[in-house]
Amino acid sequence: MTVSRVISASDIPEDELREEFICTAAGPGGQHVNRTANTVRLFFDADRSAILDPAAAARLKKLAGIEDGPVVVTCRETRSLNQNRIRAREILAEWITRALAVPRKRKKTKPTRASREKRLQDKSRRSQLKAGRSGKYEQ
Repeated sequence: MTVSRVISASDIPEDELREEFICTAAGPGGQHVNRTANTVRLFFDADRSAILDPAAAARLKKLAGIEDGPVVVTCRETRSLNQNRIRAREILAEWITRALAVPRKRKKTKPTRASREKRLQDKSRRSQLKAGRSGKYEQ
């Protein structure tokens, strides 16, 4: 893969992001953690993004494990809403950077002569083994 450019969280346009704050209890914190919405769900529409070409958008969707709709990043690593917002943007930026890397084309190669000969010898050996089984245990 060749990395064309590295995207940081600040490079993602704000108007292409949509955030949701969810109240979920995770980890320590007592009653307070049940009352605050500190989980961040970040939505990014890869198809309409200005920073991605269609091929990179398809790679991003594949990386996120979705077929259609926006890319969704959920972060609830910390008890702080701001830290979760920052971390969700960092995760999305990492995914976009990986999607922008164009994978190299695979060069088709032929099997070597030695590998072809080894395959034929293995087939012959297997054939002899199976042929030796027939007729030994007749009743």
